[in-house]
Amino acid sequence: MPELTLFYDGYCPLCVREMKHLTRLDTAGRMLLVDIQSEGFSEHWPQVNKAEASSILLAIQDNGEWLRGLDVTHRAWQLVGKGYWIAPLRWPVIRLLADQVYLWFARNRYRISGWLTGQQRCEACSINGCGNDGEKEK
Repeated sequence: MPELTLFYDGYCPLCVREMKHLTRLDTAGRMLLVDIQSEGFSEHWPQVNKAEASSILLAIQDNGEWLRGLDVTHRAWQLVGKGYWIAPLRWPVIRLLADQVYLWFARNRYRISGWLTGQQRCEACSINGCGNDGEKEK
């Protein structure tokens, strides 16, 4: 059983890019990354509220504890030995602002993806396949 099951939006090019990066670093297989846009998602994961997972990053730890938003990101990066990259965003004073910025980002992730990658949505992205990781086509 994975230590963390992380639910991400496979239509978001930036989300897919981050999941690919985490997959490469997770050599110990400590995480299971699940695309909420995948076929049969709701049947396989009935305990996950897809509307909530579409608005904020969700994950469940092996102890049954649910994580949301930047807490998910921090835990995922901890599991691959890079938690220090995001640790300052969990410090008490910074946390309040970081969480608000994250919520703004989550609401606007398709638009932000378009600005950064030239692609707002990805209908065929996959961390396991299609080769399209949200990068601007050349």
